[in-house]
Amino acid sequence: MNKKTGLRMMAVSMVALLALLLLAACNKKENTEQSSNNMAEQQAAPAPAATPIDPATVATVKGTVKFDGTAPKPSKIDMSQDPACKGTNEAENIIVAGGDLANVFVYVKDGLGNRTFDVPKDAVVLDQSGCKYHPHVLGVMAGQTVQIKNDDMTTHNIHPTPKDNREWNESQPPSSPAIEKNFAREEIMLPVKCNQHPWMKMYISVVKNPFYAVTDESGKYEIKGLPPGDYTIAFVQEKLGEQDQKVTVGPKETKTVDQSFKAAAE
Repeated sequence: MNKKTGLRMMAVSMVALLALLLLAACNKKENTEQSSNNMAEQQAAPAPAATPIDPATVATVKGTVKFDGTAPKPSKIDMSQDPACKGTNEAENIIVAGGDLANVFVYVKDGLGNRTFDVPKDAVVLDQSGCKYHPHVLGVMAGQTVQIKNDDMTTHNIHPTPKDNREWNESQPPSSPAIEKNFAREEIMLPVKCNQHPWMKMYISVVKNPFYAVTDESGKYEIKGLPPGDYTIAFVQEKLGEQDQKVTVGPKETKTVDQSFKAAAE
């Protein structure tokens, strides 16, 4: 083989090798694009349709939550570190008036089976006013928007510390736009604090169904629109823990389910 023929064969081999490399690269790109498209299709898949509930048959569960025993005296909190706040105030961890217990989160814990529910389009509002969170206990469905406002003339720092959801920490100066967030997973009594003002604390309960309530100052709650069935109703208080009750409701029935909490053992 002469030198000229050898060079020609080498050139042919290099062209063939280059063609193979280009073919492999194209196949890899096609596979990557196909995988990306499949992922996008999965992510864009619509949520399952909500299970229909016959409005002519829905039931109601309501009641009052009491505190059994001598109510603890509210502890004082000192806000004087920030002139924009109000000096001295009271903590909100156990609020009792006439034996009625406020800020208890009440929800259907079990009994709905595989039912699915639409996520409400309307946001729920969490306000910051007087260097306190309002409300102190908030219920929201997974995926629903929480709109956080700052009505104080000072900067707040909103910091949820969840176990099952994504943690975040965001500052909000006075007169700034509302912050909008949501929580993807069910989590009961998720703590929220303010890093700027350490006394500021509240709780967000994230649930998968719309059947929940928070007791008012008179200890009362009401859950409407339940389909007939057998349920477990959970009552959760930030310091006193959880109490559960079973209840059965028929079509158009209203059941009263009261609950009481005793002071935590010291």
